[in-house]
Amino acid sequence: MPAASTNVMKDIRIHKLVLNICVGESGDRLTKAAKVLEQLTGQQPVFSKARYTVRSFGIRRNEKISTHVTIGNKDKAMQILESGLKVKEYELIKRNFSHTGNFGFGISEHIDLGIKYDPSTGIYGMDFYVVLERPGFRVSKRRKCQSKIGFSHKLTKTDAMKWFQAKFEGIILAKAYN
Repeated sequence: MPAASTNVMKDIRIHKLVLNICVGESGDRLTKAAKVLEQLTGQQPVFSKARYTVRSFGIRRNEKISTHVTIGNKDKAMQILESGLKVKEYELIKRNFSHTGNFGFGISEHIDLGIKYDPSTGIYGMDFYVVLERPGFRVSKRRKCQSKIGFSHKLTKTDAMKWFQAKFEGIILAKAYN
C-alpha cells in the first residue's frame, strides 16, 4: 500500500485569467488599449461600458470605458500570469486574495511584460484577476443535474495563498509598502 496518497480531486488549478485595462474614456485611447491586449493574448478583447454617469470623471452612462479579455486556455493563462508576477517580483499582499479563493493584482506599465514600446500606442496599466478551481467545480455550473459544492471542497483564502506560495514560490506580505 502507498504510504501517502494524495487526493487528486483536491488539486487546485487555474480556471481562467482575466486581463482588464480601464482607460476611463472612449475613443482612440480605448482602441489602442484593445490592441495591446490583443497583442499580448492573441484574442479579441471585449469592451465594457460605464454603469452610470460620473460628471467629475467626465464619463457618461453606457459609454465604453474599458476593455478586457478572458483567457480560458490553462497553459497560455499560466504563461501570462507568470510574466505578470515577474513584474511584481512574485510579491502579493494578503489583501489581493478574495475569500472565495481567487486573487488579483495590477501592474502600472504593460511594457514590463515584454511587449515592445510603441510611441503611437503609449503605456497602459492593467489588472490581472485569476480564478482558481478544483476538479468537480463544474457540477455547480452545468445545466443538467446541477448540484452544490460541499463546504470542504470549496476554495478558501488560505488555500489560494498556499497554492500561490507553492506554485510560484511567491511571498505574501501583510501590508503594502510604498
